[in-house]
Amino acid sequence: MPASSELHVVRLTPALADAVGALQVTPQQRAYVGDPAVNVVNTLQDPLSEGMAIFCGDTLIGSYRLDFSPNAITGRPYAPASVGLRAFLIDRRHQQRGRGARAAIALCDDLAVRHPQRQVLLLAVHARNRAGIATYRRAGFVATGTWLSGGRAGPQQLMLRALGVPARCAPVAAAARVGESADG
Repeated sequence: MPASSELHVVRLTPALADAVGALQVTPQQRAYVGDPAVNVVNTLQDPLSEGMAIFCGDTLIGSYRLDFSPNAITGRPYAPASVGLRAFLIDRRHQQRGRGARAAIALCDDLAVRHPQRQVLLLAVHARNRAGIATYRRAGFVATGTWLSGGRAGPQQLMLRALGVPARCAPVAAAARVGESADG
């Protein structure tokens, strides 16, 4: 892994599992992302998932899970060549520094390079998670206007982002790829 202060993402390996599982979130955030240790176990056991670790230089600051199942996020096929984003988190000790949006952009860039056939990244964000919604918007995600019921913390808003385009162009490109309005 590069020895720089740059934010980057790497695949979750068994060697990183304990450190990723020890990431901390606030009690309120736990309702949105779950328990990081449980997320690691579930990710490593799921052949349709890729666990990822977020680093700033050599420091582990977060993690997420890519869900490649055909019904990821919505429970039904959504956009052609889509992938789901689950359990995205920045450790509470590294929050409030603008790293969430930068990490979301880095994960989209990485996904576009490693899986160029994937065109759209989907996620469900809880309605009360205002910080998460703002972070995803800064990273080029757009609300679709679709709400999903359930979840530990209540209703969830479906957001998406086009892959392989700069964050500033992503809302229009994503909407075009799934035939929806860029306004949500």
